[in-house]
Amino acid sequence: MSDALNDMPSLRADLFRAPDLEQLCPAQRSTHAPRILLLYGSLRKRSFSRLVVEEAARMLQAMGAEVRIYNPSGLPLPDDAPDTHPKVVELRELAQWAEGMVWCSPERHGAMTGIMKAQIDWIPLAVGAVRPTQGKTLAVMQVSGGSQSFNAVNQMRVLGRWMRMLTIPNQSSVAKAFLEFDDNDRMKPSAYYDRVVDVMEELVKFTLLTRDAAGYLVDRYSERKESAEELSRRVNQKSI
Repeated sequence: MSDALNDMPSLRADLFRAPDLEQLCPAQRSTHAPRILLLYGSLRKRSFSRLVVEEAARMLQAMGAEVRIYNPSGLPLPDDAPDTHPKVVELRELAQWAEGMVWCSPERHGAMTGIMKAQIDWIPLAVGAVRPTQGKTLAVMQVSGGSQSFNAVNQMRVLGRWMRMLTIPNQSSVAKAFLEFDDNDRMKPSAYYDRVVDVMEELVKFTLLTRDAAGYLVDRYSERKESAEELSRRVNQKSI
């Protein structure tokens, strides 16, 4: 290892870390129920994204998870209210509480809805030294009024990556969602329903797998270097 480091003059050897399997597999595992936050992207009285989220929440509870569903009604547009607004505070506290998330949006004009995007935009990349979403798991789903599409889930994957989340491989897209629910607003048996089960099962598995190593998974050389340089500047400043 030392010879290899000597051959990389641009590298800060004191901040370089070779991945450690033991830190990826901690001996002490959390025993509490996985904490999952679910967001949906429509305020309609019969919102199919909300109905899918409610169905998903039942599945997650059956798998042993603790769930919270955020109601976006009353959430102001980003930058149109202070971050002390009660709905913003509620959302941010839930984002910090969660170990994993589910985002489900209708597809509108070939994209996720503004309501879905507003919720994501209100969750900051950092609050002080804490990044509320970094290292947490994410599952993405969408509902469509017409034929099956994947525009919204593809967009949400980009946002999940930007929020430094661990977005699971599986996803769900429910076409003609108005046909998939009965008069009691329960999802009918179908391949779409089965896929939602698949996604929730995978989300719980990935959350259990990664939550105890999340801090290590997102420990990055560039950020260690930046922190060290900031500390050096503070310690060596000429006047205080």
